[in-house]
Amino acid sequence: LCCECGQAHPLLDNHLYNFQDEVDDELICHICLQPLLQPMDTPCGHTYCFKCLENFMQEYSFCPMDRKKLSFQQCHKSSLLVRNLLDKLIVLCPFKAECQQTMQRCELEAHLQNRCPGFKKYKSELQRKRNPISRGKEDAPAKGETNTPRDPEVPSGGSSLVAESSGAAVVSLGTAEPGLVNPAFEETEEGENLPQRTSLVAETTTIEIHREDPEEELGMRIVGGKDTPLGNIVVQEVLRDSVVAADGRIAPGDHILEVNGVNISSVTHCQAVSFLRHPGPVLHLMVLQEKGFSSRTAQQEPSSTNREVIHVTLVKRDRSEPLGIKLIRKTDEAGIFILDLLEGGLAAKNGKLSRNDRVLSINGQDLRQGTPEAAAQIIQTTESRVNFVILRQPGVQLGEPVEDGSTSNSSSSSSNGGSPVHHRRRPDQSHYRRKSNYQKKTVAIKKEPKESLGITIGGGRDNKNKLPIYVTSVQPIGCLFRDGRIKRGDVLLSINGIDLTHLNYYEAVSALKSNAASHSVTLKALEILCLNSPEPSLDIREQGFSWSPLWITWLGLPSYLHFCQDVVLSKGNLESWGFSIVGGFEESKGNQPFFIKTIVPGTPAFRDRKLKCGDEIVAVNGVPAIGMSNSELIPMLKEQRNRVTLTVVSWPGSLV
Repeated sequence: LCCECGQAHPLLDNHLYNFQDEVDDELICHICLQPLLQPMDTPCGHTYCFKCLENFMQEYSFCPMDRKKLSFQQCHKSSLLVRNLLDKLIVLCPFKAECQQTMQRCELEAHLQNRCPGFKKYKSELQRKRNPISRGKEDAPAKGETNTPRDPEVPSGGSSLVAESSGAAVVSLGTAEPGLVNPAFEETEEGENLPQRTSLVAETTTIEIHREDPEEELGMRIVGGKDTPLGNIVVQEVLRDSVVAADGRIAPGDHILEVNGVNISSVTHCQAVSFLRHPGPVLHLMVLQEKGFSSRTAQQEPSSTNREVIHVTLVKRDRSEPLGIKLIRKTDEAGIFILDLLEGGLAAKNGKLSRNDRVLSINGQDLRQGTPEAAAQIIQTTESRVNFVILRQPGVQLGEPVEDGSTSNSSSSSSNGGSPVHHRRRPDQSHYRRKSNYQKKTVAIKKEPKESLGITIGGGRDNKNKLPIYVTSVQPIGCLFRDGRIKRGDVLLSINGIDLTHLNYYEAVSALKSNAASHSVTLKALEILCLNSPEPSLDIREQGFSWSPLWITWLGLPSYLHFCQDVVLSKGNLESWGFSIVGGFEESKGNQPFFIKTIVPGTPAFRDRKLKCGDEIVAVNGVPAIGMSNSELIPMLKEQRNRVTLTVVSWPGSLV
């Protein structure tokens, strides 16, 4: 419980009070709909709570009441008279069972610390609970390591981590390869498929983030996780004036591979959020950063001492059969390497190839200075027998591979032996199969006309992500808390028959406030159920973070609540679009959304600045992507010579 107000609330949110009498409307904040705390005046004459206005101005640049242009720096503290009036409001002690005293709001903290028997009892019980826990910590494993054990095979040098993530950037030439609009490939005017002598460079680096306040948020939004088609954890956005922005080394599109030495390349989205939100003065991050294209140059051959040369032959039943191999290149060593053998694939069943094997040649063609694109081209054109010569260092393997949340046929980093697999489309499926679900609920309650709803909200169609209205908190002073059916995170659809789904933030606040004056209120809402991804521990979430829904939660919304926008990209004849995609229809998983996984620096998608990692592609040039496989959508994208219109839905990443 908060030591100032005696109630439970997130650390960065306003204090909560139980007021004895109805508070005059002139003293109410029109953002949180509660009596003002640390009131701030705007140049246009409106007054809001300091924290409410500060949080609002992080997403918007106008006054919530009259929508005039506004910046937080233009606002100032309210007059001493107004602050004194607010401080003298009479409140009830929150410990009703042990204490029935009333006092001015400004006196409550001193009352709790020095005179309240209820708060004294609470502190004594809390101390008793803490002592046995602190004694038992010496023998208990770390909480984070219980859920996600460290991977002992990941070498400190990080070269294997380069391999894991940079695999997303390498696929076969000249095919509708699942997972990537290949930045290194363009068809010639004659229709021939020729590789350009360029490669996509990706590097890993270790970054130390220092925080004066150990609980201060990093200030970036993330997407992805092994429970989504994206697989890796990807930075979607870096917030201005944040800890990460001040450091300057992390950028949108970076893949986060390790947090404080723990490999998070194969954890769920919620687990990654928990790791990144863990408080501490220093945070060690290993990230993979795309550097764009560079000319391929010969590199010095590594020593083959203590390495074994092995010959392996795989036999395809037909030319289109995939081998199920992920091929990558490293930044610190020439040539190409096997990142992973996909379960159930031809190579995995054969059992003779291993992760981290270096491919010297395929079907007699020298690949010591080759690229994954060239290797995939050779495999594609082979009718039956694929002969590998590989170099293996005994006892060396990569750490656990990234689980892309997809099979070899849609993984962004899979070469599949260079052959696309054309799936049958299921015409009877009209919606993406999500790992989330939702349920509608109607809440009808009777109330006193002066009794408030007691909720705060976020979102609105004027928000930069065009979000629906959702509940950010249910405070223990209103009728909805007493009723118990409306919860934090619920999406509000209507109140007393008034549709809220198309309203901006201020319009929604006004509608809720005007209808709260009625004797009865009927709310219709959606509760999002994340079936396979429970939220991170509330203990972690409440310590230092303003609450907002996780990115993975938004994926469960029905399509009629999606806000689609068109992004038009243009390019020259010799350019690629510069982004990779994952997802699509698979026999084993049904319909999955298409997500943008990588945006390559220096390309049209990067320069346009409208697409973000984690955006969902709904249509291409007006043609719906639903029901398509990777091998159907990617040729459609490659056919667009100089201009393409992508219809996308952009959900805000989880804030860490």
